[in-house]
Amino acid sequence: MPLPNQEPQLIKLKHRLSEINDIESVVSLLHWDQATYMPAGGATARGRQIATLKQIAHQKFTDPALGQLLEDLHPFEASLSYDSLAASLIRVTRRDYQRAIRVPAEFMARLSQHQAASYSAWSKARPENDFAKVQPYLEKTLDLSLELASFFNNSQHIADPLIEQNDYGMSVAMIKPIFQQLRQQLIPLIKAIADSPPINNSCLHQFFAEQEQLSFIKGVIFRLGYDFNRGRQDKTLHPFATKFSIGDVRMTTRVYEHHLDQALFSSIHEMGHALYEQGLAPEFEATPLARGTSFSVHESQSRLWENLIGRSRGFWEWFYPQLQGTFIRQLGQTSAEQFYRAINTVQPSLIRTDADEVTYNLHAMIRFDLELAMLEGTLAVGDLRDAWNERYQKDLGLIPSNDTNGVLQDVHWFVGLIGGMFHGYTLGNLMSAQFYEALIDSDPEIPVQIERGNFRHLHHWLRSEIYQHGRKYTSDELLERVTGQGLSLEPFMNYIRNKYGYLYNIKL
Repeated sequence: MPLPNQEPQLIKLKHRLSEINDIESVVSLLHWDQATYMPAGGATARGRQIATLKQIAHQKFTDPALGQLLEDLHPFEASLSYDSLAASLIRVTRRDYQRAIRVPAEFMARLSQHQAASYSAWSKARPENDFAKVQPYLEKTLDLSLELASFFNNSQHIADPLIEQNDYGMSVAMIKPIFQQLRQQLIPLIKAIADSPPINNSCLHQFFAEQEQLSFIKGVIFRLGYDFNRGRQDKTLHPFATKFSIGDVRMTTRVYEHHLDQALFSSIHEMGHALYEQGLAPEFEATPLARGTSFSVHESQSRLWENLIGRSRGFWEWFYPQLQGTFIRQLGQTSAEQFYRAINTVQPSLIRTDADEVTYNLHAMIRFDLELAMLEGTLAVGDLRDAWNERYQKDLGLIPSNDTNGVLQDVHWFVGLIGGMFHGYTLGNLMSAQFYEALIDSDPEIPVQIERGNFRHLHHWLRSEIYQHGRKYTSDELLERVTGQGLSLEPFMNYIRNKYGYLYNIKL
């Protein structure tokens, strides 16, 4: 029997989703404003505004009428190919709906209002080096994180619902063994490099005026493909990228005038996120498909651009003469090879966002372990600073001298939840190497094109293979589709061994 025409129901679904998306986009705009231009006095009202809109959006999305609409569309979905736009939209919306109906709208309002207040407190406590000032907010964040997880009481681990919120299909049981294997392979590499003669990176730590840095960076990200007609870059405390629509994808940075690599690589990193969102299929606009597949895949794209491309020798074959010309007094006597080695120095550091490619994952894994301990009830927020410092001494041989460079350095726990995010940085690193390996296999000429300042084929491949699909595929499905295999350590470890074996003249 032929199916009745369900096009009207599909149109109705899209209309409902568009209304909800518009509200969520306004929330994102309010968050962006709070992190860039909003005066401190607006924090209380901003929390109330965000909470109101989040509650309305959640109520609209969990409306039983939307659930009935999805149920009515089930036979239509089953009649379509898995890859089709309509089937993917119905499938992903149903998955989101089934999760959302387990969370009360009142909770979403409380959570949103607290997150806005917590961010405001952190933005003051961090420069003042005062963890005590924000500790009560973090304790409430932990309570709210546990409350959210409790709505999904069939989970194997208390952190699983928080992880799955950002990485569908991922769990503590899947992540822990991967991290254990990675740590076992990284520790001897870090020791071997530490025992080698150090690389001189002093060329990066001179005075580089802010405006000159920002001007050079703007030229770089434009050349790489960032569309300034659909985006902009502003300054903030902790860099991020955000999307209000496919036609409005913004990024932020922060500048240190005695650390040239800070704004440069954080900008390329955030540009990787922004290119992903600018590259979504236009027909996904204002639907749940119009986002990156997952946090881990999103991070794979920012790390791919930042590290595998941005820290490569070929990249600087093109850009270094321009950088040298911008800062001739500082870099006039520094060769491209010396600069390449300087930006790839391996040296344990206190700050995650400053960390090199080899030690970076230890930072992410420390945070993941601390999150699990807090959620499991074996670590109190009041003891977090000491636990943080202890892990840094154990894993990296360093002890933070203050809270700003220690437990207060990341914004994530103070604007989001405890659990569900830091694992994604390491998984993203692993995926970035897998995607890049597949990219080079498909077009071995791309490294040569990069040396010549041609990034069109690289950008086109990423847009075609990854960006345009949005949330149509899960992380596992996308990895299999693009690389032909599931998540693997091997491409990342091969990349690290080859690159840093050369740089430090040792066999890794």
